[in-house]
Amino acid sequence: MEQILDIRPVKARLRSDLKKKRLSMPQIKKNIMDRKIQNRLMNLWAFREASLILTYVSTPIEVDTHYMIETALKIGKTVAVPKCREEGRLMEFYHIQSLNELSPGAFGVLEPLSANKKSLEDFEGSLCIVPGFSFDKEGFRLGYGKGYYDRFLKDYTGTSAGICYSDCVKEHLPHGKNDRIVHMLITEKDTYNISE
Repeated sequence: MEQILDIRPVKARLRSDLKKKRLSMPQIKKNIMDRKIQNRLMNLWAFREASLILTYVSTPIEVDTHYMIETALKIGKTVAVPKCREEGRLMEFYHIQSLNELSPGAFGVLEPLSANKKSLEDFEGSLCIVPGFSFDKEGFRLGYGKGYYDRFLKDYTGTSAGICYSDCVKEHLPHGKNDRIVHMLITEKDTYNISE
């Protein structure tokens, strides 16, 4: 296999192709696959045993997380969602009790209203739900190119789970030294347990 010296243009092309693929997906098909992924995720031991769920708040192009957030809150789990800080490109998590506590933030993504709130520092007993355009079977992901999740996962000691559509799963994705893997990957068809 030919060695790639700069993976950034390769990732950018893949990202563009996968974005087009997702945008062309019929809404009914997306809704069905989203619900299957969420149900599969919520039936995992890692989800059932977690007292704290760290999750992104989905945009229309991503695997939906709104139903899962509402369900987790209803069954008594603590839920925290990220807020991106452009300085240092860091991500902080804040507890929420409802999706109504969110407003558009960085990149137009719904984020917690963090005024008068302290960001979360203790992630014990947590499961982190990780977004991505694509994942490979080694647990590497193709994210959105800003590195927020890779920086967070570097020091995160809990369990991480990527969620993705099955036709966006690749055998191998280009990755660099700062890319982090997830512990498991859930699609509408399969669950992959990934060992480091």
